[in-house]
Amino acid sequence: MGDQIARAEDFEKKAEKKLSGWGLFGSKYEDAADLFDKAANSFKLGKSWNKAGSTYVKLANCHLKLESKHEAAQAYVDAAHCYKKSSINEAISCLEQAVNMFCEIGRLSMAARYFKEIAELYESEQNIEQAIVYFEKSADFFQNEEVTTSANQCKQKVAQFAAQLEQYQKSIQIYEEIARQSLNNNLLKYGVKGHLLNAGICQLCKGDVVAITNALERYQELDPTFSGTREYKLLADIASALDEEDVAKFTDVVKEFDSMTPLDSWKTTLLLRVKEKLKAKELEEDDLT
Repeated sequence: MGDQIARAEDFEKKAEKKLSGWGLFGSKYEDAADLFDKAANSFKLGKSWNKAGSTYVKLANCHLKLESKHEAAQAYVDAAHCYKKSSINEAISCLEQAVNMFCEIGRLSMAARYFKEIAELYESEQNIEQAIVYFEKSADFFQNEEVTTSANQCKQKVAQFAAQLEQYQKSIQIYEEIARQSLNNNLLKYGVKGHLLNAGICQLCKGDVVAITNALERYQELDPTFSGTREYKLLADIASALDEEDVAKFTDVVKEFDSMTPLDSWKTTLLLRVKEKLKAKELEEDDLT
């Protein structure tokens, strides 16, 4: 490992020397780029991630001098992937540089891909607000490039996080939109009941029984098969438990569904919020009597 780092430092010195020396404008940057590339690879092999990242940034600058924006963008991506192991903020900064360049040269699908990667980095840091911003950007770019599946994956992330932040209406709109789109696609049709269930759970979190009932009617019109599903029954039974302010009924309904189709942590978290509201209402009623 020490050998690799010594080799890397040697390549880096030679590259810096090329840049500071005299030479034909293009050739000195080409030579330096070649040496920085070798240096960065050796730093990577030596697991010196910070140095590898900063060397890829130097490589990107050489490519910019040579007006090779695509290569510069790729070098920023390589830098980001090294920084991921040492500094998430640096990684995000490099990916943003790469995205800007991919946009300038019209490589929008690449921009979409790296917007998504930025979003995932923010998600890994629990920065949900920023994750939403970048998943939305990624979804827009994927949609423009007509990569619908990837766009929908990003939109679902936005909906999931928006609900966590209690932005239920935003989540509902996204899940309903994806459900509508999926109905026209034989491959995606099967997922419709899941999207409508997610939208329905967000409706339940808002706590308006009339709105929930109206939504369930809408979902039936949208997909006539929905009313025959266990997902529909779960939503309808919870709505009736809310209307009757019956915590025990709510618990039984959720438990029964979960025993056959285990609920993921997102649904469980939201349903617990609904239950807490219901409990609070029940206590209020008890206080009044």
